[in-house]
Amino acid sequence: MIENVDMSLVDWSRAQFALTALYHWLFVPLTLGLSFIIAIMESIYVRTGDEFWKKTTKFWMNIFGINFAIGVATGIILEFEFGTNWSNYSWFVGDIFGAPLAIEGIMAFFLESTFIAVMFFGWNKVSKKFHLLSTWLVAVGSNLSAIWILVANAWMQNPVGMKFNPDTARNEMVNFWEVLLSPTAVNKFLHTVSQGYVLAALVVIGISSWYLIKNRNLMFAKKSIIVAAAFGLVAAVNMIGSGDNSARDVARTQPMKFAAMEALYEGRENAPLVAVGTLSGKEQAEYRKKDFIFKIEIPSALSYMVHLSPDGFIPGIMDLIDGNEERGILSFSEKADRGAVAIETLRELKEAKGKDEPRYTELRQKFDDPDWVENYFQYFGYGYYKGMNPISIIPSVSLSFYSFHLMVGLGFLFIIFLAVVLFFSVDNKLHNKKWLLRLGIIMVPLAYIATEAGWIVAEVGRQPWVIQDMLPTVAAVSQINVSSVQITFWLFALLFTALLIAELKIMFKQIKTGPKEGGN
Repeated sequence: MIENVDMSLVDWSRAQFALTALYHWLFVPLTLGLSFIIAIMESIYVRTGDEFWKKTTKFWMNIFGINFAIGVATGIILEFEFGTNWSNYSWFVGDIFGAPLAIEGIMAFFLESTFIAVMFFGWNKVSKKFHLLSTWLVAVGSNLSAIWILVANAWMQNPVGMKFNPDTARNEMVNFWEVLLSPTAVNKFLHTVSQGYVLAALVVIGISSWYLIKNRNLMFAKKSIIVAAAFGLVAAVNMIGSGDNSARDVARTQPMKFAAMEALYEGRENAPLVAVGTLSGKEQAEYRKKDFIFKIEIPSALSYMVHLSPDGFIPGIMDLIDGNEERGILSFSEKADRGAVAIETLRELKEAKGKDEPRYTELRQKFDDPDWVENYFQYFGYGYYKGMNPISIIPSVSLSFYSFHLMVGLGFLFIIFLAVVLFFSVDNKLHNKKWLLRLGIIMVPLAYIATEAGWIVAEVGRQPWVIQDMLPTVAAVSQINVSSVQITFWLFALLFTALLIAELKIMFKQIKTGPKEGGN
């Protein structure tokens, strides 16, 4: 089914999109969280009338503005890549995927762009309350943008609320609310924005810790840390809770990704959770299997996490490839056969249209038959892999496993750190804890590593699918010259790196200047 596909084109297109997405996600989380921290600080200013809080708000607003501008630039390029590099995907799901992106542009982005000017340049030109309202609307707008982007991404992970139209070969939305409020979308939004809030809190704490170590702007740093630590701790607790719900949803809708996250090859009841582990560098040809060199397990924890019962069965990679009749799991070959039937039926329908109406009507009815859709079209994407090696549908186990455990481990570390920082801040002893202040600076890069690891789990773990079980990357890519993708990949790599360096230089200069001069 995919013999004529240029795999180098697929690989370079994936690499270009991954590069853009990873750079984009360096800027977005700080924007999501810092916008609310700024709004909270300005609310304190308006309530108390204390000019100290106005100066504090304006300093963090400058940090926000530097990050926001570059985040928008990378985000625009990311959306254009859907049309340039993944045109088959855009055609196949444009009616569904395009709706959230359109709403994001019309409602959220315009809301941000309208009130961000007031937020930055409206000081002493509008009333305090209107300025405060503008700041809150920018915060709400930036998070509304995240909602629609994450809804679109969640649909790719778990396609719901749609129906395939064989006449146009497109998926069409039939239930907007099912797309918007699917458990996958809700959990993804809550978990992702919580990550952004925690990262922003840690950035504020890290910068403020530097001031305390340098014995500069002490009151500014102490007050900023209290606001950020309280905000971040609440977000971190929600991050862990939504992450647990998200993992349970992944186990239900993307069992192969879940198995890769835990490097689970053989399904079992009372499945243990690997708390810490190291995989062998040697990969076996069959099932891409890697053995553990070392691991510490929590007995039955994985089964309990998914099924809320230690007796729950968790399928492994081998079950998903070979099938498990006892558990009602189809094998890869059976799914590929059924998917091939769906692809062939669609091909025959196109040939019969306008030439053989009785045959066309017969085939068209199949796509309206719920049983046929469930038993055949549901596996449409697998049809592209008929006759191929089953390992084609196994994601990178090492990358999924390490990224997932790194993200989870750092998440729990952040909760402990934020709680300790808040405790000492409220007790006014933080400035004497030099070790904790230095740790606060170290937490900033760790926060970025954790949030990037989360996206690696989400996107690498669902490979080879662009849309889970429906459209693989090999069928979604645009038929363009691979050299064009290679050239733009390196151009984007240079451009994004230059933007990142420029942002860091501007931000470090602003930090060195400090809130007294930079905030006025």
